[in-house]
Amino acid sequence: MTPDAAGSRDAAGSPELAGSPGAAPAGYSGTPLWKKLGLKPGTRAQVLHADAGWSIPLDGGPGAIDWLAPSAEEPADLILAFYREAADFVDELDALGARIRPSGMLWVAWPRKAAGHASDIDENLIRNTALERGLVDVKVAAADTDWSALKLVWRVTNR
Repeated sequence: MTPDAAGSRDAAGSPELAGSPGAAPAGYSGTPLWKKLGLKPGTRAQVLHADAGWSIPLDGGPGAIDWLAPSAEEPADLILAFYREAADFVDELDALGARIRPSGMLWVAWPRKAAGHASDIDENLIRNTALERGLVDVKVAAADTDWSALKLVWRVTNR
C-alpha cells in the first residue's frame, strides 16, 4: 500500500491501496511497479509531485514500507519524484540527491511522449543533469502508461 499524492491513509493509519492491477498493457512486462522500483520490507520511501490519486499498487507486494509524507525532509532509501517541467527537476535535483541515503535510489518520472504528453523533460535531460551532480542512471522503467522513470544512484565513489 502506498499513500496517494496527498499522502492519505485509511482509518487504521495504513496507506491507501491502489486499485487491483489488471492485465498489463501491450508492450509492458507485467512486472508490478513495486518490484520495478525495488521496494522491499522496511524501505523508507517517498512519492513526490504525483498527480492526485496516483499510487503504487502493492498487490502481492513487499509488505511493510515506511512511507514518508510528501512534505517530509528526512533521509529516504527511495524517492519517486514526478516532473512535467525540466526547470522544476533541475531546481530540485540537488536537494533530492542530498536526501537519499548513500545506497539509496532516486527515481525521476517524466510524461511519456508516446502517450501523447508534451513536455520539455526527457530521459536524456535527466541523465545528463544527474551525471553533472555525481548521480548515475542504472535503470529505466514504465511507471504506468503515462509515465516513464529513470533510476538514479550515487556513484560508488560519492557514497
